[in-house]
Amino acid sequence: MNCHNSFFARQHTPGNDVSRRWFLRECGLGVGKMGLASLMGDALIRNAAAAVPTNSIGPIGANYAGKAKSVIHLFMAGAPSQLDLFDPKPELAKLDGKPLPPSVTNGQRLAFIKPDAAVMSSRFKFAQHGQSGAWVSDLLPYTAKIADDLCFVKSVKTDQFNHAPAQIFFNTGFLQPGRPCIGSWVTYGLGSLNNNLPSFVVLSTGAGVSGGAANWSSGFLPTVHSGVRFRNSGDPILNTASPRGVDDRLQRRTIDAVSQLNKMQLASVGDPEISTRIAAHEMAFRLQHSAPELTDLSGETEATLKMYGIEDIRKPSYARACLLARRMVERGVRFINIYHEGWDAHSDLSGNHKEMCKATDQASAALVTDLKQRGLLDETLVVWGGEFGRTPMVETNPTLGRALGRDHHPSAFTVWMAGGGIKGGVSYGETDDLGYHVVDKAVHVHDLQATILHCLGIDHERLTYFFAGRHFRLTDVHGHVVKDIMA
Repeated sequence: MNCHNSFFARQHTPGNDVSRRWFLRECGLGVGKMGLASLMGDALIRNAAAAVPTNSIGPIGANYAGKAKSVIHLFMAGAPSQLDLFDPKPELAKLDGKPLPPSVTNGQRLAFIKPDAAVMSSRFKFAQHGQSGAWVSDLLPYTAKIADDLCFVKSVKTDQFNHAPAQIFFNTGFLQPGRPCIGSWVTYGLGSLNNNLPSFVVLSTGAGVSGGAANWSSGFLPTVHSGVRFRNSGDPILNTASPRGVDDRLQRRTIDAVSQLNKMQLASVGDPEISTRIAAHEMAFRLQHSAPELTDLSGETEATLKMYGIEDIRKPSYARACLLARRMVERGVRFINIYHEGWDAHSDLSGNHKEMCKATDQASAALVTDLKQRGLLDETLVVWGGEFGRTPMVETNPTLGRALGRDHHPSAFTVWMAGGGIKGGVSYGETDDLGYHVVDKAVHVHDLQATILHCLGIDHERLTYFFAGRHFRLTDVHGHVVKDIMA
């Protein structure tokens, strides 16, 4: 019988007193363990702490000299059709309206259509452009003009076929919320180039993003590395304007007082999130001056505004966001995400893509041209693309009111990249005659992530963070740098 049971058995035996000698004989071993643990407590805690790797709050530093200092990611949320923009397939015209042979899909699960759905050829014309002879459809006349500055990666693959998990996977390397996004990994690794603006900024110019804030979350990294969402009009960031009657001097004194209290708490408990809170208050104070200056486009020339297609500098638009991205790069913002939602063409793909290309084509090309003219393209990596591609088969569903659209396609899509250590005038990878499978030089999303980090001077296998008992990284246990496209 153990001490507890023996004690209560004797305690409830009538006329049987518990003596000190009996207690020590029955329970002494347990008391001794408690005493030993108490004596060794500090040493045990120190040894346990030493066994757990520590994580730096500040920048880790580059592993080698990267050519890029900043990244602008133009995320076409909803997934553009590579078959109608960059990857022409004449074979689709021959099979138009006929069922896709079962051997092509091999039973692959699709989001909304059956694998034997009818083929739909592109309704747009393609032509080769520039000295590189890159294929671009007539939906993108401005992009076509800068074809020799771009690297078209036509063999991208992902593991996810629905929007939210695919967007989160593209940004974080994992299909569920909770992991740090690539912008957070970059700022954790390299730090900031400007103390007056966030090092990681997010803009959204469409109807919303399926993956939500998980796309720009810092996950388990300190939240100081989360993306800062800028608004498209009005105050760039809510709640940074001082209340009436509060001048800069009073604001500064208030923040200093709060900061002092936070530092005392940090010294007491060591919670890294307190450091984030201190940094956030300081950044908010600086943003009261730097953010309005950044978003004031009145100093831009008429020629620049015309190049981007901006008619009203106060009106929110994708073009305005692209110009802001260039201004952010000039001011040292490390990572910029622009999400343009609306490419999810399950019905009327032709109408949808005409609208989306009209909204994004001119400004995307202008951004690359503007950076190049200002000598910034070599040190700025621009990435354009969605979370997956679209099927070569048509989606038609009278119940849902859908016709002449394309379904989600994770097995093959196109992403283009420019500047920042990437070769221009290159078309990399190849899909089969129907645009369904990659047949040459497959590039997984983890490979793209590894390549982006490489351009910045970061080894994706060495940028890790210890969490929940193991080391994590953006590319998990996968990813290879696509060296063939490096300049």
